Amino acid sequence: MNPRSILITGCSSGIGHTVAHGLAARGWRVFATARKPADVERLQAEGLESLSLDLDDAASIRAAVEEVLRRTDGRLDALFNNGGFGQVGAVEDLTRASLREQFETNLFGWIELSNLVIPVMRRQGHGRIVMNSSVLGYAAFAYRGAYNAVKFAVEGISDTLRHELAGTGIHVVLIEPGPIVSRFRENCLPHFQKHIAWQTSVHRAQYEGQLARLNKPGPAVPFTLPPEAVLAKVVHAVESRRPRPRYPVTVPSVAFWWLKRFLPIRVMDWVLIQASGGGKR
Repeated sequence: MNPRSILITGCSSGIGHTVAHGLAARGWRVFATARKPADVERLQAEGLESLSLDLDDAASIRAAVEEVLRRTDGRLDALFNNGGFGQVGAVEDLTRASLREQFETNLFGWIELSNLVIPVMRRQGHGRIVMNSSVLGYAAFAYRGAYNAVKFAVEGISDTLRHELAGTGIHVVLIEPGPIVSRFRENCLPHFQKHIAWQTSVHRAQYEGQLARLNKPGPAVPFTLPPEAVLAKVVHAVESRRPRPRYPVTVPSVAFWWLKRFLPIRVMDWVLIQASGGGKR
């Protein structure tokens, strides 16, 4: 029998890299994609089938899907939408361009990619579409407005897609990590520097705290877990006969999920403000 196949975006580091290697070790045929050619070459040298995929480029998305289907004789068992970045900044400092970039990469590219593989999964009668959301998809932190917004959107459109695909054999699953060891903070920095005029902002004090956090080595917040914690949830999502709609990862993800359902809004606001360090984390 042919091995099960999965296409994963954002495999250059962190969660995507760990999940790609973890599923390959479990016998999956993994197509690990990355935006930069150097990362594609490195992933190939690590023994993965890797190809270029830029979530901001429709032609790149289509070319990657076509190449994967060519190699698999038109079949694909799973898709893990993972690639993206986080735009940091107070809402009043966000430009239209910064919001557009956040949504282009972290939502529009994911949906375009998903819509290309859904017909394939319909024909074969099964499939898994796994969305790497976040605790910030249901618990908003200050100074994360763009990222909160795009992850809230991922949650909403994933729920909708799950309803629309009910009965097709295609399962749509949300992974909701909290703090995970990765290059996420490092990758935030160039986007922050590009779009946020922080030196002249009324939020400069908060930004200085955030910059210290972005440059801090090691875990920046308590309860940070290695990316293998996400891998365990993805394995269940793609291999279980009946995957759960949502998989929270880390203590904060589970805690905020329940607190939001039982606490009054003003109390929850206070909890989230304290958790974010008043915007300095």
